Amino acid sequence: MALMQVNFHSKALNKIVTFNALVPLDAVEPPEQSEAFQRSMKSIYLLHGYSGNYTDWISGTKIQQLSEKYNLAVFMPSGENSFYLDDTDKGDLFGEYVGKELVDFTRNMFSLSKKKEDTYIGGFSMGGYGAIRNGLKYADNFSCIIALSSALITRRIAGLPVNYKDFIADYKYYTRVFGDLNQLLGSDKDPEALIAGMKKHNCEIPRIFMACGTEDFLLQENHSYHDFLSSESVYHTYIESPGNHDWAFWNEYIEKSILWALND
Repeated sequence: MALMQVNFHSKALNKIVTFNALVPLDAVEPPEQSEAFQRSMKSIYLLHGYSGNYTDWISGTKIQQLSEKYNLAVFMPSGENSFYLDDTDKGDLFGEYVGKELVDFTRNMFSLSKKKEDTYIGGFSMGGYGAIRNGLKYADNFSCIIALSSALITRRIAGLPVNYKDFIADYKYYTRVFGDLNQLLGSDKDPEALIAGMKKHNCEIPRIFMACGTEDFLLQENHSYHDFLSSESVYHTYIESPGNHDWAFWNEYIEKSILWALND
């Protein structure tokens, strides 16, 4: 198992960025997983949550064992607190970075399958939102989206008053990240609008796996997006099960979701 920390100059962010990579080129093929090692190496781009960084997935989950077990290259960038969106004023294009630039860079650097069907994007919390938004916006690159306990907060923050503040952030932060909150719904930052636009133009929508704990403070947002996808007849898998907004839940469901992506 090759575990690497990679630094390179991102054009989308105009700075040196760091990501962790798990690439099981030297993995010993376990007999029960022989099929996984008879195909090209697939890849997944995993996004962390609010206040996290590129080390979170390795520190909090068994992703290293899963990478080796399923012959899956894993790339874990930092998204700062951007929700993986593009801030054109600052020149921090995090959506373009994770949705396109990082995929192109890693495909050139490593021995990966370059097929869309072999490329996935996933994340938890803020990263779950980022995976859905960028998995849809850059659907030419991804066949599967894995979204765990996703911070699908666009409807909640749309049109907020200037004095708004919750336990995570305030109006200034949400405006800086999402732009004019009165223009948020219907924009390319709105996961519902992205689905509607793709359907209008007969675009292929990536398969979506969603999971959220029944004790998670984001349960209603996840259930609402599930209802929306169902109403639009968008193929997806949605699971609610006992759990909180924590690593115990994400560690359990990252393997289940990877198996879903590989076998569905």
